[in-house]
Amino acid sequence: MAASLQRLQTFITRSYYLPINSTLSRLPFSTASTSPSYIKQVGTHNGTFHCDEALGCYLITLTSNFNGAQIIRTRSPLVLDKLDAVLDVGGVYEPSSGRFDHHQKGFDEVLGHGFGTKLSSAGLVYKHYGVEIIAKTVQLDEGHPDVHRLFLAVYKNFIEAVDAIDNGINQYETDQPPRYVNNTTLSSRISRLNLNWYDDDQSPEKEDQAFQHAMALAGNEFMDCIHFHIKSWLPARLVVMECLAARKNIDSSGEIMLLTRSCPWKLHIFDLEVEMKIDPALKYVLYQDDRNNRWRVQAVAVSPDKFESRKPLPSQWRGLTDDHLSDVAGISGCIFVHTSGFIGANKTYEGALAMARASLLA
Repeated sequence: MAASLQRLQTFITRSYYLPINSTLSRLPFSTASTSPSYIKQVGTHNGTFHCDEALGCYLITLTSNFNGAQIIRTRSPLVLDKLDAVLDVGGVYEPSSGRFDHHQKGFDEVLGHGFGTKLSSAGLVYKHYGVEIIAKTVQLDEGHPDVHRLFLAVYKNFIEAVDAIDNGINQYETDQPPRYVNNTTLSSRISRLNLNWYDDDQSPEKEDQAFQHAMALAGNEFMDCIHFHIKSWLPARLVVMECLAARKNIDSSGEIMLLTRSCPWKLHIFDLEVEMKIDPALKYVLYQDDRNNRWRVQAVAVSPDKFESRKPLPSQWRGLTDDHLSDVAGISGCIFVHTSGFIGANKTYEGALAMARASLLA
């Protein structure tokens, strides 16, 4: 496993990250089918645009089949029927003919692989071309297991929200109104790029310029997501996997893990516990604070989206600090325990480990 981590770390130093800002501004763009026959044409509807077709148009131009394609915005069936691909309009989902609409009655296509959210035009393009896009970006074969992992992770952490918002699917099952307004999503920001009602220039050319800006915004954030998952998420997964495999060397219970390298471990604990058949479930993670070299002991949450811990640090420790905490815990070097019990600190690794072991028995 250490060799795998070394190979991945060597790989991610390559210059694979696409220069988006320098390429998007040169995307071919038109409202009429006037391009030379050798330039493929991808259509989507004109008028008000949304995040899904802006992202979908960007994604399809990353593929080998549609690289450098001309984007044509129209609702004319006569024009759309002649194009090489059509997104978010036309009432047809037929990948073999490049048709990717999701508005037709009875449409219920999902990504699969455990995901049940109905796809938008962006999700449809990603379903059929996402593996190719990921593989080309990371310079690996499409069948490589890391390509598959990245394909699913990028869908879960980026594309699925675009699909859900465009299809009107609530994030939570609730009949209560939200406590606050959130207009910071990518879909909201792209919506604001549409022409304002008070703009004097409402021409198709002006509208297409706005759509190109929307494609650029969606494309940049999509590539940022891939960049994060390649350079941070995937290497962190290998680190956490190694630490989980070695957890019984730290404590025979198998419920305490030492994180040997600072990384976003919370993104992987839950999936890897299932994959590696970890039983009993992990309760505490020990790691060194990079800022002051003190040691932290953190309780693992009950699930990725919950603050509640599986086994918080003892209630009698919570809110205490320094010598008072050390006296109550009977462990030297204690620094603090949070009032909720989700995290604590000690001056030494040995002290943090003692705090975790005592917490298991509390």
